[in-house]
Amino acid sequence: MISRGIAYHLDTLQSLVAQEGGTNLGAVNWMLNPPQAEIISLNALVEGRGIGTALMAKAEDFIQATGCTKITLITSNDNLTALAFYQKRGYRIDAIFPGAIDAARRKKPSIPLIADNGIPIHDEILLAKSVGEQVSRN
Repeated sequence: MISRGIAYHLDTLQSLVAQEGGTNLGAVNWMLNPPQAEIISLNALVEGRGIGTALMAKAEDFIQATGCTKITLITSNDNLTALAFYQKRGYRIDAIFPGAIDAARRKKPSIPLIADNGIPIHDEILLAKSVGEQVSRN
């Protein structure tokens, strides 16, 4: 995974995995950099069952227990579902990095130019949340 020009190997990061009957249903990976933490990846293999919500809640609880005061994450300009998901959970747009994905594409040419929804993929959006902020997770 490449974010803001940094290559991450998910297997080296802290993570939680959701399982049911020995089958992986999703995972969240993060990196601590006190006083903040960054969610690097969130994947739910089945949508609509609350897997992503549960993983984020557990990750936020763990991060809060470490004393971090802020959680950040990056998504791409085309990922409208992720933008809605995170904003519903209290994350707010903190910065936009125009052309960041174009730059990442030079390192990782497999990054598509256009998303399945037809939106050209160019920019990264940084979202942030104060740790412990209570938001409805419905």
